[in-house]
Amino acid sequence: MPLPDPASRVIPPLMRLLHFNRTFVTEQGAHERIREATLRPAAYGPPRTLRRDVRLDVVHDRGWPVYTLTPTSAERPVGGVVYAHGGGWVNEIVRQQWHLAARVAAEAGVVVTVPIYPLVPHGTAGPTRERVVELVRASAEQHGPTGVMGDSAGGQIALSAALALRDEGVRLPLTLLVSPALDLTWSNPRIPVVQPTDPWLATPGGRVLAAAWRGDLPLTDPAVSPLFGDLTGLGPLTVFTGTRDVLNPDALLLVDKARTAGVEVELHEAPGQLHVYPVLPTPPGRAAAEVLVARVARALRP
Repeated sequence: MPLPDPASRVIPPLMRLLHFNRTFVTEQGAHERIREATLRPAAYGPPRTLRRDVRLDVVHDRGWPVYTLTPTSAERPVGGVVYAHGGGWVNEIVRQQWHLAARVAAEAGVVVTVPIYPLVPHGTAGPTRERVVELVRASAEQHGPTGVMGDSAGGQIALSAALALRDEGVRLPLTLLVSPALDLTWSNPRIPVVQPTDPWLATPGGRVLAAAWRGDLPLTDPAVSPLFGDLTGLGPLTVFTGTRDVLNPDALLLVDKARTAGVEVELHEAPGQLHVYPVLPTPPGRAAAEVLVARVARALRP
């Protein structure tokens, strides 16, 4: 299917030219990326300029920098969102993700909490989920109704946290996933069908990163691969996915499984779009980000 705009046509070959997929296309590439990130950790702080209508604060709690983005134009925030950034569990949050977090805070009128969680080989799925659950509880106490949001690897963290909270009797008003990683076994038979169209992600490196991220848990534990969890009782779920993303088949499985479990689901599937397309500087990406912000506002406003 042809891509709908010039930027979307240019970005995939540019990504291949710049070797965006080098971490994923081979096992060696993933091992090299883990080593590189360990030897030379990337900066994680926000850009010097975000938005003037958002106040940025940070605390350091048990080794985690935890940022909050608070809207300054609203009389009082209507709730909170804990945002788990993506990056294959090996890459830090980047400028585009910071700008999305700031936009959600300002335009939806919510306090966005951004934890800088430890990456592989130091971080693993179980402890990270536990800390994110704690942050959701804290946000709910301080700011009111709180949801979770995550892109890519952060989608795995966000959904696993939502399931853990559900197990505690907490039904979140919002679980919003952008191109989420859901099944870290990488076993969906449709992945090889989609793979030739995806200039970014691939199975060989993905399996290496998954093996590092699972820690001492099985790959099929819902804390690692939330697609294997029982979704019954989960609060409203929103999923954004592009068809040129090897994670798209699992996103569609999640939607089907959630609907079967009686979960309220809103699916935004974009033909011809890439992994985490709502974060990308394309017309479809900007349009999706606008929808995303509106969805957050609708879920949390009284």
